[in-house]
Order: sequence, then C-alpha cells, then structure tokens
Amino acid sequence: MYAFRLASGIRADLERIEELRRGLDRGRVLPRRWLGRLRRDLEAESIAASTAMEGVPVTVEEVRRILAGDRPANVAESDARLVEGYRDAMSYVLRRADDDAFVWQAELMLGIHDRVMAGSFAQGAGRFRNKQAHLAVSGTGQLVYQPPEPEQVPRLVEELASFAQRRQADLAAPVLAALMHVRLAGVHPFTDGNGRTARVLASLVMHRGGYTRPEFTSLEEWWGSHRADYYAAFDCLGDRWKSNADVTPFIAAHVRAQRQQIDALSLRQDVERQIWTILEDIATEDLGAPPRLADALYDAFFGRSVTNRYYREIADVSMATATNDLARLSAAGLLSSRGGGRSTEYMGTEALIDRVMATAEPRGPEPSAGASVDQRRAAVIRGLAARVARTP
Repeated sequence: MYAFRLASGIRADLERIEELRRGLDRGRVLPRRWLGRLRRDLEAESIAASTAMEGVPVTVEEVRRILAGDRPANVAESDARLVEGYRDAMSYVLRRADDDAFVWQAELMLGIHDRVMAGSFAQGAGRFRNKQAHLAVSGTGQLVYQPPEPEQVPRLVEELASFAQRRQADLAAPVLAALMHVRLAGVHPFTDGNGRTARVLASLVMHRGGYTRPEFTSLEEWWGSHRADYYAAFDCLGDRWKSNADVTPFIAAHVRAQRQQIDALSLRQDVERQIWTILEDIATEDLGAPPRLADALYDAFFGRSVTNRYYREIADVSMATATNDLARLSAAGLLSSRGGGRSTEYMGTEALIDRVMATAEPRGPEPSAGASVDQRRAAVIRGLAARVARTP
C-alpha cells in the first residue's frame, strides 16, 4: 500500500529533528509549574487547530476553558464534547504508547476514532463507514478525491496495522508517522473524523518512537497555521484511491513541518519560560504571594481572560482561595475585571505588561507612549526573542 522513498531533503530534516531532540533532552531543568503550563498550552493549541480544521468552530482560548471545565456560553455543548473527545483520544494513545505489550491493531484505530468523535453513535464513532465517500471542495462541490469502496475498508485498515507493526523498528518515527497519517487519510475509513484520527495516530507513532516531549506530538498546531500546505501535501494521492500511489511528497511535507514546528517551539519556549520566571517573581517577591498566582498572570499577560472557575482548576485551589487570589492581583493593578458574579472575567492590564518589561529589559526599541496593551506585549516578546536568539 503506497510507495515512498527517503529523498535527500527528508534525510536532512530527519537529522535536524534528531539533533533537536538531543538538545531538548539534555537541556536545562525547567520550572516544574511552568512545564505543566507548557503542556497544557500545547495540548490546547493542538486540539483547537485539529478540531477547527474539521469544521468545529472553537478558538484556542475557548479550548483552554473547555478543558478546564469552564465551557464558554457561546460554545455549543456538542462542539465542547468533540474538543473533550479529541483530548481523550490523545490521552488514550499516550497512555498506550509505552506499553510493552503494545500491538498495532485495527481495533486500536477504531477505539481512537470512537474517542475523537466523543462516542457519538449518530456520527459513526468507532465504526467503519458503510457507504462510498466522495471528498469535495466546500462550497463548490467539486470532487477532490474518491477513497476505496466501503467493502475494502476493514481489510485495508488491517493491512495498515500490520505494516506499522512490521516497520516500527526499522523506519524513523517521523517517517512512519507521516505514512500512518497519509495512509489512513487515503483509505478514509470513517464517515467523519478521518483527519483528526490520522493526526492522533501520527502523534502515537512519534511517542512510541521515543519522541515523548510535547514539542514532538503537537504537529496539529503547525498544520492549523499552514492549512494550504497541509491540503496540498495530499495531492500526491490523485483524485481517487490508488494502492500504489507515490506518497514521497507527503512524507517530505510532513517531516519538514515536524522540523519547522520543533524549531519554532524551541525559540518560543525559551521566551515563554523567561516570562513565566518573571511573573512568578512578581507574585512571590513583589506581592509576597504564593507562586500559584503566576498561573493567572501568565494567561493574563498573553491577553487571555481568566475566570474564577478556570483559575481554580489550573491552580488546584478552592473557590474561596481563587476569589482571594484574583482579588489580590486586581488590587495590585495587574488584573482588571469585567462582568459580574460567576461570569466575571479578569484581563491583564498595562501595568502588568510594563512590570514584565521593566524586569525583562528586552532588546530593541521600547513601544511609544501611546502604544496599546497588545503592542506593548508584542514588544516584550519580540525583545526577549531577539535576546534569546543572540545568546550562545
């Protein structure tokens, strides 16, 4: 099923990915609380990107709140269930990934799909499609791709599982991840949720291949920001199912995206780690408060709203403690509130941005006196990124 070759560009990207893995594995010790936030943020961004690509209208901030049990009123309950389902599917495969008795099976893929679709019987969760599918351009109806007949699907998925079982030891994980992704997408075994299931499978392959850090299992966020490149990568499949299609172009695009994502995340994480450290110092040294207040300041610094329910979930505190913490940050002028009662939301203030800027001393010109909060925040991030990039 499908042909491929490891072209020179693919090999170069594989070498860079391995170099980045070695660098991350031997990197400096990270603040434990910030590392937890990093994992939460990457999870939310991956889920938001992957579900949005399949037509689920949620933003990253909305996903963060849904995963914390604080569904925004404007998000439909059915969409929230799909967000939670995708999170459950990713959690499931990561729990299964390091099992010594792990075996690739078609039933595993059905189980992943069931979770991706939040167990919805109406949407065919955990079941192969029983009708011929026709993939068309949204809005125009132009046929783009016709997958195999439904009668072939169970056998083709079994063959895919057997392929993964045979080749997991001798194929580089990023290559096998790309192959699992494109092969499942090409078979298109489900009525809905094929793309999400394929992307979860790719993450599972990476984790089983030893790429266990979240930087390597969050490729959805990159694809979500480069959708044209993602869909163009499937052009190698042609307009209908062909078992001998050459998917080398897809592998090249997938491995290149993996390398670009890790490169980008490495710089971003260096910057955000510095911001976290500054915010924790503001909480503990300036305010004489517990370090948990950095959780609220971190979201607020990046322009995200913080509710009492959201904060108490991520900080693991009671409602009364959350109320006192948020009030303390508001009294210090670092947060401002809007709304009232249980719907109260807290946002970062200009004073918070300026406090971080004064401590960080980022490179580059300072924003003008009339700059907005967003402009001032962007200046801090750019300046820190410039400083990180120049640090040997």
